[in-house]
Order: sequence, then structure tokens, then C-alpha cells
Amino acid sequence: MLTTFTCNIFAQNKELLILGTMHKVPKIVKNSYQPMLNYSIKYAPDAIYVEYVMPDDTVSIIYDAPKFVEKSDSIKAIFSPNLTRFETLLDTDLENFTEQDFGFMANTYLVKRDNANYAYFQYLSKYGIDGSPEPLRHENGDLTAKLAIALNKKYLYSMDDQQTNKAYHIAWKDCTDLGAENGDNEINEKLGKKQYTSAVVPALFGKFGKHTNKLKSLNRLHLLSSFRYTKQASESCDNATKYWDERNFRMAKNIGEQIMDESNTKNILLVGASHVVGIKEVLVNLYPEISIKLMHEE
Repeated sequence: MLTTFTCNIFAQNKELLILGTMHKVPKIVKNSYQPMLNYSIKYAPDAIYVEYVMPDDTVSIIYDAPKFVEKSDSIKAIFSPNLTRFETLLDTDLENFTEQDFGFMANTYLVKRDNANYAYFQYLSKYGIDGSPEPLRHENGDLTAKLAIALNKKYLYSMDDQQTNKAYHIAWKDCTDLGAENGDNEINEKLGKKQYTSAVVPALFGKFGKHTNKLKSLNRLHLLSSFRYTKQASESCDNATKYWDERNFRMAKNIGEQIMDESNTKNILLVGASHVVGIKEVLVNLYPEISIKLMHEE
């Protein structure tokens, strides 16, 4: 009884902070990820979850990153990871890594089909622990990698799922074709214009990330990506909504199951802002033990 009670206490103390990202940002607002990085470092998470396909999800990774899979399969013929060295480096501070160590870790994660950590150590191989001196204008370099370096992390948790993304994009195109005839595309354009115009001033003042994570912005992005803005019923648009929701559901399960299995208390998720509303809804329903926080609520 004591063990069960203790486990429940630990589960109830787990929390997840979700940050919606903008993916690639324009050159005019190239520093947009710096405030989000500062915010994330201050939060000091124990674990970082990123929008990469999980290594064991063969269907998704072949669809999402076929060239990475090909590279992973080919390197196995010439590189066999030294697991003792790998485990030792996981316990070594990044400041004590050599350039060869970064390359070794990148190749080891490549063999494991772990795209998130392969990309992270490729970044370290190229830029070192000081990171890129210039903004790369994407979350992977400007936010994820620099956050992981600041926290001395040697492992990122993947959570993406691409199993129905091909079907989603087909339904997306068909729904958009219908929208050109029934007026739904006009609604889409108005929402898109509102999203853009409302972001201009905040972006110019270095607050693009903060604006993106406001509830109104997150809800608009959710409506646009899930096609819930449509007024005319159609199978194509319903399918687009279904596939979007299914992806968010599986992504949320990937996150929730790992959080519950790991000992980390404070977790952060860096994910495209369009997914935030859907993922939070699933997590709240399936994992009430995890306290879910959004950036605008902090």
C-alpha cells in the first residue's frame, strides 16, 4: 500500500509545459526564438519533448524521413556503436565532449534511427556547445538545441506520429478544392489574414513566440489545421478533421506514456503551435495525473 501511495504521489507531481513553435520564421524576425529560449531555460525542465518521429515507429519514419532511414540503414555496414562509450558519454558533461565524441554520438543515434538526437548531435558537431552564432530561424537550432545545451542534455524525447499524414494531406487538398466552390475558403482566408495581421506588431517587437502562444492564436491555428472552420459538410473535410485529431491523439499518447514511464518531474514539449490545443485536450482526458500548462498561462 505504501508503494502504491508513493507512486501515486510521484505521478501527481508530474507536469508538462507546452510551447507552440512557429517552425521556420522569416528573416525579418530571425531572433524570434530567443525569448522562447530564455523562457524555457528559466523553466528548467528535466526532459525535452520534440516533434520528431519516435525511432521504433517504422511506418511514420519511412514516410516522414525516407532519406534519413536510408542513411541509417547504410551506416550499419560501416559503423558499430560502442555501447560502453555511449553510456559513459550519456553521463559526461557536454563541456567535456570532444568533436569526435559529438560525431560518435550522432552516428550512434543514426544507427538507432533516432532522428531527433542525431540532428541534435549533428548540430553540436557543427557548432559546438556555444551553438550557432547566427539564428537559423527554426526551432530545432534556435530553441531545441540551445535549450538542450543549456541544460546539459544528451537525450531528447521524440513524440511525433506521421502514420496518417499522407491521408490528411489528400483530404486537405480535396477539402480546399470544395472550399473554392462553396465559400469555405473565404473563411479560411479571413482566419489566416487575422492570424497574420495580429502577429505583425508583436513579431517586430520580438514577441512573435509569445503572441503565437496566446489562446486566441492557438485556437485559430487549431481551427485552420483541423478544418473545423468549414460550414459546408463534406466527406473530405470531415476526413481532414479526423486525420488531424487522430495524429494529435497518437502524439499525446506518445508523450503521456513516456512521461508516466520516466522519473522526470518537469517536462517541456516543443511542438508546432497548431497542435497545442488538440494535444492538450487529449492529455487532460487520458492523463489527469499530469499537470498541463501552456505558455500563456504561466
